[in-house]
Amino acid sequence: MGAEMRKVSDTRHDAEPAIVRATAPRFERLLNRRPAWLTEHSPRKGDLMPSPHHALGHIEISPEVHDALHRGLPVLALESTIFTHGLPRPRNLEVAREAEDRLRGRGVVPATIGVVDGRAIVGLSPAEIDRLGNDDDVVKLSLRDLPVAAAKRLSGGTTVAATAFLAARAGIRVFSTGGLGGVHRDAQQTFDESADLPTLAALPLVVVSAGVKSILDVPLTLERMETLGLTVVGYRTTDYPGFYIADSGLDIEYSSDSADEIADIARARDALGITSTLLVARPVDTDLQLPPELHDAVLSRALNAAASAGVSGHDITPFLLDFMQRETGGRSLDVNVEVYRGNVALGAEIAAALAGAE
Repeated sequence: MGAEMRKVSDTRHDAEPAIVRATAPRFERLLNRRPAWLTEHSPRKGDLMPSPHHALGHIEISPEVHDALHRGLPVLALESTIFTHGLPRPRNLEVAREAEDRLRGRGVVPATIGVVDGRAIVGLSPAEIDRLGNDDDVVKLSLRDLPVAAAKRLSGGTTVAATAFLAARAGIRVFSTGGLGGVHRDAQQTFDESADLPTLAALPLVVVSAGVKSILDVPLTLERMETLGLTVVGYRTTDYPGFYIADSGLDIEYSSDSADEIADIARARDALGITSTLLVARPVDTDLQLPPELHDAVLSRALNAAASAGVSGHDITPFLLDFMQRETGGRSLDVNVEVYRGNVALGAEIAAALAGAE
């Protein structure tokens, strides 16, 4: 299966992209106009069209991903910001390629999502991944940025919010990432909250992460998840993970010991008509985490440095992450990679469990 899938993927540029059309009415509120440049593409017989009722925008799906969705094979969505903005070169592309190779080795089709010249692509080709990972002009794209990127033909890495939105539009059900965005510290004054949470609250996905990044306000983020109706299940734990560390010090109500049980929870959610994301919180292995004492000390210094420098808004997250990397001698970066590997592996198991039962 893996060799066959690689062959399909390698011929991506020889085939015209498949076009997907949205199904759920709620998307009309989020993206109710399509850029004029998209009208030159028209669906063909055989294209993936979950619904003929609403043409709410076009997304290009690689032949490999399109074929897998059509045949009911397991597909796992992956974000692109991890290799466009999250990791240094050349490690960024090494991690991206490794994730895809490991998935194919497990019989799961990778769907790395990004935007190239304004085209939202589900299932980037190797050449497109290389381009996004090496180009200095690549931007970071959240949900709100997608229409601007389309109209201006920008290229960018998609955040959790944008990736989840595009994955759901394409019909993909499982998405693995490193850490989620959430409520920022001092949000009571700034109202600074990631678009990840409200976006995931409107999408029926299963998203595997190592919790929210510990630089955020984790208690407030968990409160927001509850308010938004996001089900949180710990993978073999009731301790909510803190990305770099296995235990943030906060508890969650539910845990699951297997991918099969997580798939059962997702199916029960769908049967009930609930349309929010099931969040699977998988902690990093304790022998791979940052030592908690080191983590807490460095994070405290990072927050003080940000306050002294007057860093805020969109600049705060990259500032804190860069500070963590420098002050830990690169160990935080190593944890980031290990977190991602583990989450991709679990996402593959869940995708296979969902596909195997249908």
